[in-house]
Amino acid sequence: MGKTKYIFVTGGVVSSLGKGLTAGAIGMILRRGGLRVRLQKLDPYINVDPGTMNPFQHGEVYVTDDGAETDLDLGHYERFTGVPASRASNYTTGQIYMSVVEKERRGDFLGGTVQVVPHITDEIKSCIRRLADPEVDVVITEIGGTVGDIEGLPFIEAIRQMRHDEGRSRVLYVHLTLVPYLRAAGELKTKPTQQSVSLLREIGIQPDILICRAEQPLTEDLRRKIALFCNVEDRAVIEEKDVDRSIYEIPEVLIQQGFHEVVADFLGLPLRPPEMADWRAMLGRIRRSSGEVGIAVVGKYIKLQDAYKSVYEALHHAGAEVPGGETGTHVNVERIEAESIEQDGPERLSGVDGILIPGGFGTRGVEGKIAAARFAREQNIPYLGICLGIQIAVIEIARNVLGLAGANSMEFDPDTRHPVIALLDSQKRVTRMGGTMRLGAFPCRLSPNTRVREAYGGAEETRERHRHRYEINNAFRAAFEQAGVRFSGLSPDGDLVEMLELENHPWFVASQAHIEFQSRPAAPHPLFKAFVQASIRRRQAIGR
Repeated sequence: MGKTKYIFVTGGVVSSLGKGLTAGAIGMILRRGGLRVRLQKLDPYINVDPGTMNPFQHGEVYVTDDGAETDLDLGHYERFTGVPASRASNYTTGQIYMSVVEKERRGDFLGGTVQVVPHITDEIKSCIRRLADPEVDVVITEIGGTVGDIEGLPFIEAIRQMRHDEGRSRVLYVHLTLVPYLRAAGELKTKPTQQSVSLLREIGIQPDILICRAEQPLTEDLRRKIALFCNVEDRAVIEEKDVDRSIYEIPEVLIQQGFHEVVADFLGLPLRPPEMADWRAMLGRIRRSSGEVGIAVVGKYIKLQDAYKSVYEALHHAGAEVPGGETGTHVNVERIEAESIEQDGPERLSGVDGILIPGGFGTRGVEGKIAAARFAREQNIPYLGICLGIQIAVIEIARNVLGLAGANSMEFDPDTRHPVIALLDSQKRVTRMGGTMRLGAFPCRLSPNTRVREAYGGAEETRERHRHRYEINNAFRAAFEQAGVRFSGLSPDGDLVEMLELENHPWFVASQAHIEFQSRPAAPHPLFKAFVQASIRRRQAIGR
């Protein structure tokens, strides 16, 4: 098609409008219209990456195949488009400034004064262009934060310069804004949108398309008013009303208003009508979901829904596919604080159909998670452990089946007599110091005649993404196997346990990898799908 073109997505009025979802939906529409796309998030915070940030503040850390710890919006991008993200898909202010300072220390600027313009903005533009190559038609870049935030100004200035550098026909600005509904007045108000656009225009950016979040539908009069006062075409005012059932309805909402046609006209793109048949079928199964299943997610960051965003989405993906055919199953997720189980006991889990323990770090809530895993094992409730969830299962079985009193992970008790979870050095020996984070996608060999291999459709090998330091201690593997634990997934050299299952249990499976990151709306992850199916079987068996 020629040189790469650029779409920049900004947000105004308030945060949490859904820029990441909208950017992902735009990428999906263009990709299904025959274009090659890449997506990117630029975050204004000064942290170098989300890896050490508190999930209560930032939500989950999303991991890419190449091992980058990134913003959770990259999960939306991958789920909507199916295009793998990478290290070049997420940059923060901290990374930008660190790179510029390192260049200054090396003498790259020949002793010149280093300034926000041009040095910081040039670095930002360089990060944007890293996704542009002959195999990419459109790069979609989301600017984090809200227009007017002081920390976001260098990013806004950089994308302003991009149109100057690349030419008007190769850069498109999409601004996501809020049109609030005042119930007392019974009216939608356009003034916040006008003021947000005014802020952008003061910086030198005239939005080409406005996407208006609203609780109520926009009237034609309101659309014309917004277009007039914000200096955009009438057809470029797009309504994004709150969806009824699923965030995956957003692309259809945009397509129905001709959003893709406006984008194609502005950028001169050879865009076909988006092919959405499988996506619409998936949405149909969600709308016609018959029955429900209750899944307890026992974690330490439960109060913030975004802390386990990909886990919740993967459960809903699986529900949309089972029992299959024309209808899915509504997955009712019960979020349970692990500490509440420590205080009140695991009996509150007796009303659920499945128990899931997600990843995490630190000691808080660990004993509650161990109690939940024991309850799932002893009560024959389907169990899915993810990352820390596999380690929790190992500790629980070591204590209560193998009789190893005080068995623990060296993360929680460095002096435990039975370190069933330990840091391993390069020779797979237990070590008390060091240990690097295992990040990114790694291969896993699946053992024959196991539930795991069956779930993967008989595949001999898979690749899953990891984010952890501690591993199952090989010194205890034989004892676990004698107790009925099947290590059904191993690293290709056989030295690292990737997955396990219990032989004498209806469905008890755990994975060292963050399997939730590979789940997609129209293609749920095999283990999530098998877990939801097992939970439905239990619900049916006990007559709920």
